[in-house]
Amino acid sequence: MKSSSKHWDAVFSGAEDSQLGWYEKGASKSLELLNHIPKLENATAFLPGVGTSVLIEELLSKGVKLVLNDISIEALNRVKSRLGDKCNEINWICQDIAQPIQDTMPNIDIWIDRAVLHFLTDEDDIKGYFKNVKSILKAGSYAMFAEFSKTGAPKCAGLTLHRYSVDELSERLGSEFQLLIHKNFTYINPGGDPRPYIYTLFRRNSGN
Repeated sequence: MKSSSKHWDAVFSGAEDSQLGWYEKGASKSLELLNHIPKLENATAFLPGVGTSVLIEELLSKGVKLVLNDISIEALNRVKSRLGDKCNEINWICQDIAQPIQDTMPNIDIWIDRAVLHFLTDEDDIKGYFKNVKSILKAGSYAMFAEFSKTGAPKCAGLTLHRYSVDELSERLGSEFQLLIHKNFTYINPGGDPRPYIYTLFRRNSGN
């Protein structure tokens, strides 16, 4: 089965946040990498496939401006309900992240992907995703990825995954991106099962 808006609307409408297989009560592991970025509080971040992540509030509390994307309108509506008036501070994009992003995108300083890229298994979709990364991020910007590692589970949310290594992420980003940090992390999901992840932070070289 291919990732689709219909599939993800059903996922988000059928379960509470705390029941979702990727749910985190806090976002400490992502923030551990993001806190290495200078002047984070002045940055604008793009979160593809954001779902209902608690990282949203963590970044808002630091003064980060947000552009939130998800293929599921159910997920975005749940976040809007949770945030209340803070919704007005955020740009919202409901679309497949493998497809070209709208031209009205503000300048983005950080691309933050936790558990999204690995759901794309079609090679054209993966290439479309990385084309968006490269078209959105200017020189000196950052990209963080947290994906199922090569030793991770082969499926999640009923979908087959494309699992990643540091080498593959580096290769797909190309020579204009420099790897700054990479960490292995075993996340324990709400069902109590271990899920090995690879966390990485890249910086786009100046002048590219």
